[in-house]
Amino acid sequence: MALRYSCLLRPLNLNSCHQNLWKKLARCLYSKTGKWVTDFSVDTRHDVESYWKEQLELYTANQTINQEDKRPKFYVLNMFPYPSGKLHMGHVRVYTISDTIAHYHRMNGKQVLHPMGWDSFGLPAENAAIERKLKPDDWTYSNIAYMKQQLKDLSMCFNWDREVFTCSSDYYHWTQDLFVKLYKAGLAYQKESFVNWDPVDHTVLAKEQVDENGCSWRSGAVVEQKLLKQWFLKMTHYSKSLLDGLAELPHWPHGVKSMQANWIGDCSGCAFHFTLQVASSDIDLELPVHTSYPELIYGASHIILAPTHLLLKKKEFLQCLSSEVQQQLKEMDSQQIDVNLGVKAVHPLSQKLIPVFTSSRIPFQENVESRLGIPCSSCEEDQEFAARNGISYEVVLNRESQGTRLIKSDQFTGLGLDEAKDAIMQHARDLNVGGHMTSPRQFDWLISRQRYWGTPIPMINCPQCKTVPVPEEDLPVVLPKLDTLTGKGMSPLVDATDWINVECPQCGGSARRETDTMDTFVDSSWYFLRYTDPRNTEAAFGRSVANWLMPVDLYIGGKEHAIMHLLYARFINHFLHDQGLVAHKEPFTHLLTQGLVMGQSYRVASTGQYLRPDEVDANGEEPVQQGTGEKLIVKWEKMSKSKHNGVDPEETVKQYGIDTVRLFILSGIPPEHDMPWNIETVSGIIRWKNRLWSLVSRFIELRNKKDEGKKLTDMKMADYETELKKLRNTAIQDVTEQFTSDYMLSVAITRLMTLTNALRNYPDDVVRNSPAYEKALCALCIMTAPAAPLITSELWRGIAGVPYHISKHQWDCDVLLQSWPTEEAEITDQAADINILIKVNNETKGRVRVPAHLLHDEREVQRLLLDSDLGQEVIGQRSIKRVVFVSKVPLVNFILDDPS
Repeated sequence: MALRYSCLLRPLNLNSCHQNLWKKLARCLYSKTGKWVTDFSVDTRHDVESYWKEQLELYTANQTINQEDKRPKFYVLNMFPYPSGKLHMGHVRVYTISDTIAHYHRMNGKQVLHPMGWDSFGLPAENAAIERKLKPDDWTYSNIAYMKQQLKDLSMCFNWDREVFTCSSDYYHWTQDLFVKLYKAGLAYQKESFVNWDPVDHTVLAKEQVDENGCSWRSGAVVEQKLLKQWFLKMTHYSKSLLDGLAELPHWPHGVKSMQANWIGDCSGCAFHFTLQVASSDIDLELPVHTSYPELIYGASHIILAPTHLLLKKKEFLQCLSSEVQQQLKEMDSQQIDVNLGVKAVHPLSQKLIPVFTSSRIPFQENVESRLGIPCSSCEEDQEFAARNGISYEVVLNRESQGTRLIKSDQFTGLGLDEAKDAIMQHARDLNVGGHMTSPRQFDWLISRQRYWGTPIPMINCPQCKTVPVPEEDLPVVLPKLDTLTGKGMSPLVDATDWINVECPQCGGSARRETDTMDTFVDSSWYFLRYTDPRNTEAAFGRSVANWLMPVDLYIGGKEHAIMHLLYARFINHFLHDQGLVAHKEPFTHLLTQGLVMGQSYRVASTGQYLRPDEVDANGEEPVQQGTGEKLIVKWEKMSKSKHNGVDPEETVKQYGIDTVRLFILSGIPPEHDMPWNIETVSGIIRWKNRLWSLVSRFIELRNKKDEGKKLTDMKMADYETELKKLRNTAIQDVTEQFTSDYMLSVAITRLMTLTNALRNYPDDVVRNSPAYEKALCALCIMTAPAAPLITSELWRGIAGVPYHISKHQWDCDVLLQSWPTEEAEITDQAADINILIKVNNETKGRVRVPAHLLHDEREVQRLLLDSDLGQEVIGQRSIKRVVFVSKVPLVNFILDDPS
């Protein structure tokens, strides 16, 4: 039998190394020997995966995309990893999901962008380098090399030609360029803020480095709060835009949108920037204060600061207050009192002076540090506060039968409230004194980090010109090489004298560079745009190619990033849209949040100590500690080295194979749910792979036998043909739906298993002579390929290599180059069946097809849904409290007694 090679994956110009490898693999590999081995043994599996893993690398190298190509694009993106050293099962899960979906869309004739890069700046690398006496870049790049090889060993088909590293100056050049753009737009500024300070190591600590007792993870000292001048980005200017933008994301999980909306808060008001009249020149004189009544700003009579307000913790400010006021402030912890600070604030529009108070009587919302008193509004608290403290105020409302209008409000007098609100806020924006709609809870993004391993903030501090941005033509400001890092003191960049001392770009005088580096969230807030044009040396990305590839069609990542990263990325994209640099305001069309991979942990009940699995005696009714017999707390928790409940992906793949691990990760649990890792249940996947191999083996055997004549009547064969066509059509519709809308890949795999079992039951005559059977078998192999590309590549070679075919396919091309199967229109009866949406406790789980004529029979529909593969997976034997049936949608919502 002639050996068939792929039309695109055929190895060319084999060198001796390849020849030796192929000889080694010739043991039982059909693609090499032309002889099919019916037994899918461990040796067979190993040979199949070793051979096809190399072929997939060639396949990946050919996955280029071109804007001139008229095929549609599909951009599937997973959140890029921090190069910690080794992949964990959480990585494997998210990349398997994205890789599977990428394969699907390529098979549907799309140009797929499926890039990979590295979120490679950050404090962990700096600390690791300090502990190991290495340089952070050496540590980081060695980790990247190792993890990249792990991804290739898992046969992940990424566009490696678009790989990015946030710690490379080729990348952070444009992060700095983005910062300069933000600064010039008035969205980057400095102010004092508190940081976590280790008084022993004399260093700034991230929140993650402070334990639950408020102590440093490094020295054990009680962490102090230290005031430092730091850089912020004005996210509050985009609060309303970000909140409104959530309505443009119908394909995002409702829970994620709710979390973002709650984080932003109610954007019905805005902040105005008052100026304090204080004798000290060392105090930031600008005081932003939020109000829900911007249209009544001319009726503002006082400002109240929360007792926790930053001003009340600054020695310079407290020294400006009278001794009597200072004493009252000390009494606030034990008494509910109002304190007039004796300080005035200049009204930003009327220029009138109003008093500033603090109060322990007034409740403040979380993250709210001040409030503007407008007693003429409907707020009774403002009226009571004014009366209690003898504060006079203007009434700026005139209520008449024709409506309520403003009075005593300068040029806005006579306007209705809605018209006045818009006009006053626009006036404030024109004067640069606020006026941006936001919530009282929202705060700006602090991006300063007093560490070394990060993007340098491209600013210069000049005694004459104050703060000056580095000219764009002088970017990037390259991070200098440092001989040693100690982790003590302020930023290590302070000691890089040759780097820090520069000329001011405005006056030419002596100046110093900014030594803070950026929060790594800034690097990751725009990386999806760099992937569209990663080798551009003139700009962060070309507008044309970015507008073609953006927005991201499907973004996949951990639900722990539902607020911060996603909010920051949306903020930056909204800004770039306003700058005319991108066409789409929202960067991510679909969002798929995958759950954690959980490992079983064992903790000694009396001490809380975590044990390794080999320290656990599991022979009794309940596991106990070996040697002591101590009782243990057994839980499913996020995999962690410290909890000894992690799983090494390399060892797991070595034991079970790449395809088995991929299929196991995708099956059983929907992507958004946490996944308890119990590899002992992998037997179901192994049995399915064996059935697939057996199914193709039987097909090859029967097609290679001499024609023994038909044993079935023409009528019986016609019945089988019709049955097989419907079976194939239903499978295609169900599996395709999971790849395009629901993303319940576990349901897709269950459906493929069902099709496998069905095809095993047909008689030999059908397997040998039925076009519908051949098409159904090919559809099964093609639809399984995105999830298990290695075994299906070999299966397809076997199917393609039989002596004759009675259906049309690209037999000279490998399985991943086949077109995704489509339903046969001539037998599709759209009126016969209908998809019913299944919800469990109001959460969408997927769809199940049922005969349309049963919609009037609620009980029968419920039975069919519960008996379906999806029903068994998401409900099973759990107790149903009630069922909500909506025939017009149609949907069925199962409310369970046990919500878990």
